[in-house]
Amino acid sequence: MESSSSSDSSDWETVAAFVVLDEDERNKRSTRTWVHDINTKREELGEFRRLVQELRNDSKRFHMYFRMTIEQFDYIHELIKSDIYKRNTQLRKAITTEERLAVCLRFLATGNSFRSIGFSYRLGFSTVREIVQEVCQAIWKRLGPITMPQPTEEMWKTIASRYKEMWNFPNCIGAIDGKHINIQCPINAGSTYYNYKGSHSIVLLALVDADYKFIAIDVGAYGRNSDGGILSNSIIGKKLQSKTFNIPEPAPIIQNGQPQPYVIVGDEAFPLKTYLLRPYSRSYLEDNEPNKIFNYRLSRARRVVENAFGILAARWRCFRGPLEIQPEFVDKVVLASCCLHNMLCADNAFEPDTESLQLLESALLNIDSLRRNSTREAFQVRDYFKEYFNSNVGSLVWQIESVRKGKKQT
Repeated sequence: MESSSSSDSSDWETVAAFVVLDEDERNKRSTRTWVHDINTKREELGEFRRLVQELRNDSKRFHMYFRMTIEQFDYIHELIKSDIYKRNTQLRKAITTEERLAVCLRFLATGNSFRSIGFSYRLGFSTVREIVQEVCQAIWKRLGPITMPQPTEEMWKTIASRYKEMWNFPNCIGAIDGKHINIQCPINAGSTYYNYKGSHSIVLLALVDADYKFIAIDVGAYGRNSDGGILSNSIIGKKLQSKTFNIPEPAPIIQNGQPQPYVIVGDEAFPLKTYLLRPYSRSYLEDNEPNKIFNYRLSRARRVVENAFGILAARWRCFRGPLEIQPEFVDKVVLASCCLHNMLCADNAFEPDTESLQLLESALLNIDSLRRNSTREAFQVRDYFKEYFNSNVGSLVWQIESVRKGKKQT
């Protein structure tokens, strides 16, 4: 009995010793990983404290670094600082709101990994991830209502006036298109986000005005939905269908003419509707110059949305490769990027360059074609616009030459 008791006591002491050692090891590990030695020098040697402060003395290089001016950076900071502010604690000093914004914009502008940005700014990798997510959410919350307000009738009429002035397309209130944004295969997602190009993605559906700005966007549709139905299942599509988008009543496109609905223009990926014009299919083009002229005029107006995507991907290079974050995080990045895009395009000095308008296929993929039957009224609306573009009132001097030139090239 005494021997057994002595043995039990010895075993208990051994177990207790292991517990103590395990707790000591955990404490050491916790202390070691709380703040890395390299990151303790962030205040003196971090990229924000050194390089970014120097860039404030060189406006051109500041713009190259953040894709915006110093004034625009300060404007956004003032707008969101209350949402991203953190208090200092007894253990460590909080990262300033200005540095948090800088980290987020640098991620959007470069697409660099969180690890790479963490090394540059001397921050923990998970900290960079949390900062980007939080700042993107704050940008959408504060900047979204300013740069993408709920459209009004007066706003639609202004957009239509700009389309007629710039792109010679009357009663046009926007160009619509959808793009696949490549992402890393989400955890336990299976084939949900797997698209027709063999990669994983979410869909950004956008309605764009005549000045390359996003009027409305819908983000987050599954990549596998690329075979159709994206518009009808989106908020944009539902508002258009239910006539709850504050779109004005039909108006004549020529003096004393028959009133025609205000329309948006899209490519063959979208169905023909009374409010949505798509080009004539190939079977309607052979030896039919009026139809070809309509397609040319529609393509000319619709190119605005392609250009907008090109500018977005050129400015925010995080879209040049697959985003290695989960879909909910991707949605926040896309929403914030579109808000920033609108803010920057609103600058009077903005002029898209040639590089911006060339969208690489590796950046954003087209959505797949949608084939659905259309109503008789939809065909009549499209035919009316075709007749207008081929009439003495609506034709352009160079449209026939452009169509015939395109035919020779093909």
